[in-house]
Amino acid sequence: MDDITEELNERFASPPGTELPVDVLGELQSILRLHSITPEELFFKWVSYSLTMGSEETKLDLDTARAFKKDVQEGLERGARGKAHGRNVDRKVATGAVKRNNHTNDDILGMLDGLVPVTPKPGTSNGVKGSTVKRKAAYETPAASKVSKGAMASSPRGFDTPPGRGHTNGHGSQPIPFGDRTNAGQIMETLNPDLSVPEAPMAPSANPRIKVTARTDLDKFSYRPMAMHLSEASEVLDDRIDEFMAIFQAHHVLDDAAFGNPSSQSTSEVIAVGRIASDSMEGRLNAASLVLETSRRMGAGLRVPLKVGGLPGFGFFPGQIVALRGVNASGEYFSVKEVLSLPLLPVAVSRPAEIELHNERLREGLDEDESQARALNTFVCSGPYTTDGNLAFEALHALCARAVTTCADALILNGPFLDIEHPLLASGDFDLPTDDPTDPETATLRSLFNTCVASPLRDLAQAVPSITVILIPSVRDAISRHVSWPQDRLSRKDLGLPKQARLVSNPFTFALNEITIGASAHDVLYELRREEVVGGNPTEPNILARLASYLIDQRHFLPLFPPTSQENLPKTGLENGLRVGAGLDTSYLRLGEWLNVRPDVLVTPSAMAPFAKVVEGVVVINPGSLSKREGPGTYAQLTVHQADLTNDQKANEEYIGHEIFKRGRVDIVRI
Repeated sequence: MDDITEELNERFASPPGTELPVDVLGELQSILRLHSITPEELFFKWVSYSLTMGSEETKLDLDTARAFKKDVQEGLERGARGKAHGRNVDRKVATGAVKRNNHTNDDILGMLDGLVPVTPKPGTSNGVKGSTVKRKAAYETPAASKVSKGAMASSPRGFDTPPGRGHTNGHGSQPIPFGDRTNAGQIMETLNPDLSVPEAPMAPSANPRIKVTARTDLDKFSYRPMAMHLSEASEVLDDRIDEFMAIFQAHHVLDDAAFGNPSSQSTSEVIAVGRIASDSMEGRLNAASLVLETSRRMGAGLRVPLKVGGLPGFGFFPGQIVALRGVNASGEYFSVKEVLSLPLLPVAVSRPAEIELHNERLREGLDEDESQARALNTFVCSGPYTTDGNLAFEALHALCARAVTTCADALILNGPFLDIEHPLLASGDFDLPTDDPTDPETATLRSLFNTCVASPLRDLAQAVPSITVILIPSVRDAISRHVSWPQDRLSRKDLGLPKQARLVSNPFTFALNEITIGASAHDVLYELRREEVVGGNPTEPNILARLASYLIDQRHFLPLFPPTSQENLPKTGLENGLRVGAGLDTSYLRLGEWLNVRPDVLVTPSAMAPFAKVVEGVVVINPGSLSKREGPGTYAQLTVHQADLTNDQKANEEYIGHEIFKRGRVDIVRI
């Protein structure tokens, strides 16, 4: 098997399989040959294509591979035509050619017919009269349009796209209405399928079955954003290297003399601790551009090139703190011989008495002869919560209905709720629903949140009073006054949320009973996948598990530094291609660090394929987005059975690990 085939299998094969079918592999190899692109570039095109098509087309089979091949071909042809048209326009402007009317989309003299994608006028079926208008590129969404009140029948909240200006899926066809979706409720993946899912009770519990305890100091997130000082940011980055050096030294029992400056020429072997970086601000990190950034105390803050060819395997990303054993004999580069392992944080533990107290809470309402309590039922999901074509929030309504049916104990909602990358919200060109009493002249985005997001949550809280709803914001939230990560909680004023809803920070670590959960709404997995460089035989060959292990190893919700640039993030539905990005405030980077233990459950929403895996004893969940740009998405259902303690454990009163990876089941479900 050649290197290209191995890389294609690694990037495209879906677990549990490790190899692609022969026919699918042949189609992918054909695309590589036809367009002279690398498997990595093809993978990014596939991710973009999957996001555009929605969750129903993400499975890579022969038919999907052929459709993907056709889409890649069409995209390259459109790009070539666009470049040719740009050169022609430049020539015409330079020679004083007739200018186009800036206030219309009319084609002057028909010269641009078929070359320029034009937004259709209302009332016409093909855009401009007398001309044949090409449809938009496969990865673009038509401009947001104002919603008419006469076209509100098909959506629960009356935010439908008006006729004649319909939202297409980029391939000339209308997206399937949410009510007509197929495979609703289908389980795509299950972790620990041998564990049972509890049956819904006859009626919800009278009292909450869970106790929520914050493990994060929320007050520290109330800092003033956009006020970062370079000196403070530099000290934070420098201190992190020195702190990790102390951790490496204690774990490997090393003397101070074992550490040295990797930039100093010497034939003696030393251990260098520093931050992985690139020798260029442009382009992606690769084995040839690796440099190690030292702290001011150990290396005067200098950067030294790394040679890692002698390692059997490696996986690095910008911002990663590492300890490298090697030598700098020439004074030009540091030759790495070994990458020292970083110890993991201890697991979360509780006393037997505390666990028994939580078990009693789960058994509340059961008969005396019933010893096994109903398992804890938690829904985990992430925004966006509505498609690009409307503001109906149908997926959120469906999720709340499912939570009522199953009498869910907790609902963990990750932002964005009102997505600033949504075409209608970005343009501001939409109407409030007919049943909204707010005056349109004084309406705000908080009014929209109250109507579209808080309303179904109020109905849920009324139907299941014992539920707990946790809302974690995103930097893409239009109602958030905090524009940077780490991000403060949303302000509760005028949102209309029920008392069962708790507004928390991003990221946030908390406990549901004894279960420690860490969650961040930022898509760090996609950025790590794009920025990492892997060579040889890495310790963890599975991509998704390897990306999650970076967070656990580095003890941070966002260990990547600097974050991925905005132009390299997934495409949005906006014509201007607006992407928000992380907006990282380096001065407060410590707010993203983990505390003294590993979480039992790590929630890390991502545009990558949804999954649930056990990595280093941590249940890692990517629920996917509840709503794709043009179709329904997925969510995760976490079922945790009570901890059964032995008599010896109860008598010893020693701390006990929670072992959620053994007694917890996770289902990735289509909404």
